Amino acid sequence: MAMLAMLAAVTGPLLFDLAPGAPPRPESVAVAEGTAYRPGSHGYEPGGRDRERLFSVAVPEGNYRVTVRLGDASAGSRTTVKAESRRLMLRDVTTAPGQFVTASFIVNVRTAALAAPPANAPGGTAVRLKSREAGSYAWDDKLTLEFLGDPRVQRVTIEPATVPTVFLAGDSTVTDQRAEPAASWGQMLPALFRPEVAIANHAESGETLKSFVTELRFDKLLSQVKPGDWVLIQFGHNDQKAEWPQTYVDPVLTYPAWLRTYIAEVRRRGGQPVLVTSPERRNFDQGRIRHTLADYAEAMRKVAAEAKVPLVDLQPATIALYEAYGPAEAAKLFNDGGRDKTHHNNAGAWLLARAVAAGIAEAVPNLGAHLFPDARSFDPAHPPAIDSLVLAPSLTASSERPAGS
Repeated sequence: MAMLAMLAAVTGPLLFDLAPGAPPRPESVAVAEGTAYRPGSHGYEPGGRDRERLFSVAVPEGNYRVTVRLGDASAGSRTTVKAESRRLMLRDVTTAPGQFVTASFIVNVRTAALAAPPANAPGGTAVRLKSREAGSYAWDDKLTLEFLGDPRVQRVTIEPATVPTVFLAGDSTVTDQRAEPAASWGQMLPALFRPEVAIANHAESGETLKSFVTELRFDKLLSQVKPGDWVLIQFGHNDQKAEWPQTYVDPVLTYPAWLRTYIAEVRRRGGQPVLVTSPERRNFDQGRIRHTLADYAEAMRKVAAEAKVPLVDLQPATIALYEAYGPAEAAKLFNDGGRDKTHHNNAGAWLLARAVAAGIAEAVPNLGAHLFPDARSFDPAHPPAIDSLVLAPSLTASSERPAGS
């Protein structure tokens, strides 16, 4: 059967053999080095280096279980796997010569398309993406895997997965940042979960509670929510900007009202909303963090209590984390060499993801049960040494700072 026909509707596993010279398995496709991606099929994206590669397979929207066989008969390997737009799936898996490891994870794939609204009804047929999202692996019609470090990838199997989904709604501190060195906690979160749930990160830089609706991002998210799913909601950094009059919300009246609307819409579809307070900015004053989001965090706590919604209180966790490191060391957790005081690098994003995961384990036990056991606790007041947090960098690099928060 031609691969193009196979990918029109994925009903069973797709098998790919990537190791040079390896005999293919029955029903598998051997992919030679340098095979360029063809629309509607499979292959490598441009930008690879040595054994590090971006490998894509055309698939419809949905959740997929990806299983990789890593290792080499004659050499050791060290492999980090990311998916779509740098979502961390496997971190630093090592094998000795002759050793092979098989690991699985869940990848969510989506496009910007929306079902057309009825005649004369408001809405649209696609999410209103920003120009900087053009070409993003997070919004295309394929599943993209990034193999980093010193990888030896023998095999890849991709098959549809019927699992609950964790949706993320938020701004640049949550989004799948597209290029090094920026990173956010949302794109690190998948690596902390067992392959039993999917993480669908719909967050985007510059978003607010209002713009997430007007750009039809919330419509897209809600169109996919089903009973048993979770929706993590974190807004505040941009909502508090009074200089953005069309999207500004005050912490007393409009911010709580918009949060309640999100909660109601998620619940109407059988999903479980979870509120997440925004991470604090790294503004030190005599060794202590100056609070710039306190009113919004407190408003969210009040809404969570009144609406009986689980709360992951990330703001105080980040304050404790930055103060534990101190001004000089905490700067090493941030984008742009520490000049950026809002957006993180890989190390900072990983630690915030650890804090979010620990908050989930405490506040959302039915979701926390899907976390790896060692991801269920984290003490931000006693963080690990920063030099222990090295993560293989992606093939995409940029000197640009994220636009908006």
